[in-house]
Amino acid sequence: MLDISQHSVKNKISKGDYKSFHMVYSGKNNNVLKRWLFGILLLILIILCLPWTQNISGDGVLTSLRPDQRPQSIQTIIPGRVEQWYVSEGDLVKKGDTIMRISEIKDDYFDPNLLMNVEDQIKSKESSVSGYMQKVAAMDRQIDALNEGAQLKRSQQLVKIKQAQIKVQSDSVESVVNTNNAQIAKEQYDRFLSLFEKGLKSQTELEQREMAYQSARSKQTETENKLLIARQELMNARTELSTIAQDFRDKVSKSESEKFSTMSVLYDTEAQVSKLQSQFAGYNQRSGFYFITAPADGFITRAVKSGIGETLKEGEEIVTLMPANNDLAVEMMIKPIDFPLLSKGQKVRFVFDGWPAFVFSGWPGSSSGTYGGIVVAIDNFTNAKGEYRILVSPDPNDSPWPPGIRVGAGAKGMALLNNVPIGYELWRQFNGFPPNYYQADAAHEKK
Repeated sequence: MLDISQHSVKNKISKGDYKSFHMVYSGKNNNVLKRWLFGILLLILIILCLPWTQNISGDGVLTSLRPDQRPQSIQTIIPGRVEQWYVSEGDLVKKGDTIMRISEIKDDYFDPNLLMNVEDQIKSKESSVSGYMQKVAAMDRQIDALNEGAQLKRSQQLVKIKQAQIKVQSDSVESVVNTNNAQIAKEQYDRFLSLFEKGLKSQTELEQREMAYQSARSKQTETENKLLIARQELMNARTELSTIAQDFRDKVSKSESEKFSTMSVLYDTEAQVSKLQSQFAGYNQRSGFYFITAPADGFITRAVKSGIGETLKEGEEIVTLMPANNDLAVEMMIKPIDFPLLSKGQKVRFVFDGWPAFVFSGWPGSSSGTYGGIVVAIDNFTNAKGEYRILVSPDPNDSPWPPGIRVGAGAKGMALLNNVPIGYELWRQFNGFPPNYYQADAAHEKK
């Protein structure tokens, strides 16, 4: 009753006559209600003080930790035509097993004896190189012989010059003697002439003296001519020495020119040999590309080209290979708001698609069917959806991951953070704060 009327019947009713009034206004019942309320309040306080593990959740897919262990496409290096398949989808292949054989489609490589012909060309060019090398060696010997001949000729000519100089000296002395003799004979003749005019000498004596003077003049002229000839011979010998040096210099220059021309042809031939050898190696290597082999142990998952006779372009995908041995990891996507809270070595719990699990996000130790992992890599850029990618590998100190999971399977992950009271977590969720709000802020202040 609201008991708002001025005409109350409260005092007109006997509370003892009614059992309900007795139960409500009994002091014993009031104590029970108080106990219940206190117990509920105490239970709520206890629950609020229980520990709670903060976590960041995100979806992910199974992948391989190493790039070379992830699904990879096998491509053809050269264009060709499919001739034969050696595997089918789902087969397990070993490294080096033949997957497909292709044939050539370019007319430049149709010749079945292409390698043999190129090898013959290489041998011919190598023989030419050997011949040019021998010719260069012969030219070197010829140049050496010319230099030795020039030296010998020069020595001989120097001897002739020395002889000519000696002859000039001898003739010069003889010329001086005959000149003096001629001068003395002239003086004697002049004295005899003077004496003859005075009548002291006879005509005969004068004529004898005149003949002696003419004879001395004749010898003087003869020796002067001999001296001139000797000097001319010395000059000719010296001129011939210069001519010999010039002639041999021309011959050596001509031989060196021929040598350098031969060396130029030699180098050009060697370049052709190197080019042919490179072509031979390329042709030989290309012949090995007709058989497409498996780069690693794995399973053939999908064949892009299937028909016999189909043509393949250079670098075109043929099949997809899934490596048999791989180190599993989970590629997990994280929102930007949670990215600053992640670090390498952080613990993560996973639930894999197809494996039953009972998850208590706040009490990972009470969860069943979850598996542990450790963050090993964190990207520093977002994907098209604005999320960051992290890689998580199995935790070696936890239960091993299920053996039946495969690359590409889905997974749900929970990155475990700090342990906080449930009351703090409810307050954080109510205010919309991220996990570790104060810890992250304190770390920022330290920086």
